[in-house]
Amino acid sequence: MVIIRSLRALDWLNFFVANVQTGFGPFIASYLAANKWTQGEIGLMLSVGTISAMASQLPAGALVDAMRNKKFAALSAIVAIIASALLLAASPTFVPVFAAEVLHGFASCMLVPAMAAISLALVSRADLGDRLGRNARWASIGSALTAALMGAFGEYLSLRSVFFLTAALALPAIVTLRMIHYEPLPAPPGKLKITPEGEERESLLELLKDKRLLIFAACVVLFHLSNAAMLNLAAGEVTAHMGDNVQLVIAACIIVPQFLVAALSPWVGRQAQRWGRRPVLILGFCALPVRAILFAGVSSPYLLVPVQMLDGISAAVFGVMLPLIAADVAGRGRRGHYNLTIGFFGLAAGVGATLSTAAGFAADRFGTSMSFFGLAGAGLLAVLLVWLAMPETRGAFVDKHADKLAIEA
Repeated sequence: MVIIRSLRALDWLNFFVANVQTGFGPFIASYLAANKWTQGEIGLMLSVGTISAMASQLPAGALVDAMRNKKFAALSAIVAIIASALLLAASPTFVPVFAAEVLHGFASCMLVPAMAAISLALVSRADLGDRLGRNARWASIGSALTAALMGAFGEYLSLRSVFFLTAALALPAIVTLRMIHYEPLPAPPGKLKITPEGEERESLLELLKDKRLLIFAACVVLFHLSNAAMLNLAAGEVTAHMGDNVQLVIAACIIVPQFLVAALSPWVGRQAQRWGRRPVLILGFCALPVRAILFAGVSSPYLLVPVQMLDGISAAVFGVMLPLIAADVAGRGRRGHYNLTIGFFGLAAGVGATLSTAAGFAADRFGTSMSFFGLAGAGLLAVLLVWLAMPETRGAFVDKHADKLAIEA
């Protein structure tokens, strides 16, 4: 009964955490553009957050692996996100925005593995695909509803009020986190112990030599190189050329894909268990170049919303597959490196997202359409890499108890 209540609380935790994260990204781009920041300056400042996340990913993943209390890691990240939202609301000038981006980058790289670890503490690895799909569904519903609310705040109150709302919405996430209860399983005698210094170094080296880890990390880099700047670039373009209803259009660009994510994510998790990981990855990655090319040809701001629906397909696939493939890779060696593996993939995402901010400078110099064509090329390379080089990571789930102990170790 406690597990059932905790799983329901985890649903709501994903909902409220998504609420908090929705205040960042396109709303920041629009906020800064409205305060006379150029596309290049906006892209540079957004890259500050991704660079801080890149620097924190591996240490944060290792720290979450080492902490038995995954809930405390999630709590710390939520509190840091509150602080970053308040800094953004304080002033749209360099120092507060810089500090907010650094703090948010650090907090996000703690929050993702902590949430995944809490999920795996409540279910077996064999059930992880379904659980991650459910997490993504609740997160997407939270993002959609909050984007509508934030769009209304930005339209009828002020852009600054969006970040005050972000901080306020973090409080229910903290309450819900406290409602989750689970007992970490003790490792059985003589099993899953990595106290000998030499053995721990060897297992980490094995992890870093894993072909699946390295190829998927390269896929993640290309995915974010194509995806990260796409909506931010479109949001800045809309703000520059559209006076009325701009916040509502941006909010719709977030809301509509989230409904697709909510509908597709559980299906993605189930099909990844049945078909394997590669077919699902190819499906999600193919939406990237198509979306970028359509953005390049869109002339009406109101056509951005239907084009952005393709992001729902990519987001559903990527949101479920990253932690699921991390479990595949980390579970093989059973060394307790699940969160470190997520951190490694998060570092790859940070590299791709940082490189993607060059799209803003390309737009300033060559035009927005050419910038979108460049993003489309990166997306196409991601599809080809998954198709031609990515190995299948789905394996047999033969020891559910040991898999769970590996994560808790």
